[in-house]
Amino acid sequence: MQLFRSIVYFKGLNKITLLMPKMNVERSIMIDAPSEKIYAILNNFNEWQAWSPWLITEPEAKVTVSEDAKSYEWEGNRTGSGNMSITNESENSLIDYDLNFVKPWKSKAKVRFRLEPKDGGTEVAWGMDSSLPFFMFWMTKMMTAFISMDYDRGLRMLKEYVENGFVASKLDFKGESDFPGCDYIGIKSSCAIDQIGEQMMSDFGKLKEYLDANSDIKTGMAFTIYHKWNPAKNRVDYTGAWAVENLPDGVSEEFLTGSIPATKVHTVSHIGAYHHLGNAWSALYAMHRAKEFKPKKGIHPFEVYVSDPQQVEEKELITEINFAVA
Repeated sequence: MQLFRSIVYFKGLNKITLLMPKMNVERSIMIDAPSEKIYAILNNFNEWQAWSPWLITEPEAKVTVSEDAKSYEWEGNRTGSGNMSITNESENSLIDYDLNFVKPWKSKAKVRFRLEPKDGGTEVAWGMDSSLPFFMFWMTKMMTAFISMDYDRGLRMLKEYVENGFVASKLDFKGESDFPGCDYIGIKSSCAIDQIGEQMMSDFGKLKEYLDANSDIKTGMAFTIYHKWNPAKNRVDYTGAWAVENLPDGVSEEFLTGSIPATKVHTVSHIGAYHHLGNAWSALYAMHRAKEFKPKKGIHPFEVYVSDPQQVEEKELITEINFAVA
């Protein structure tokens, strides 16, 4: 990623040209399938709705695919509007696209997929070259991180769609309800975003051992409170916790106690594998940006693990993502 924030003055001309902040993204994944199978999906826009990391956040968005399936337009409240079309194809190895955003702001991008046979499967690389409006130069690093996360979400869904014929990720937009509040015992952690799965397994393992050893403490739901995300620095601060009916008089320094107060929440329920939970979070942030709800200050968003992964198939896991609302 390069950032150009220069102002160029042309001699003899009363004109100023602003060089736009550039943005370059490329993410990749290994897919256990031949390149021709993947290529047939990527060059047919009728297939994109099954794995698009943006359309899953707004199923009601209007999507219009051309008769030859080489271009499409979309329009939505959360996803904005724009169009994309295939401009160049090299069979089973490369596809180039032109991407035009109309809303929430006008911009253009060059998008590409590269397919390379490797280790009995195919490495799929998804890239984009674009720029932001000049007044948004300060957001370049953050936007690059957000788009990288979107591409990672999309590639994970593409992989499952190609390998299994379906994606183990569905969203149930539940809307507003009353959260009764709860007390909890937890562990607060800070780690790299790409290491959160491993860190959370360790945290919840320690919590379970503690609660099993203190059987007089009656437990409820397990959940995680997210205090701070910083995609640009690849860091997250969170508390992994278990709701309890009765707080103990004291806990070891490794643990902490706290509470979430009774409040109204806006909830999106995710049905499927934990590695797709970003779809639900992205949907809620998109809804927030579209002013579909107003977050309540002072209460951090939290995800509740409704299902026990030891008793339910991965594709049937239910996790509720909650934003406190004013």
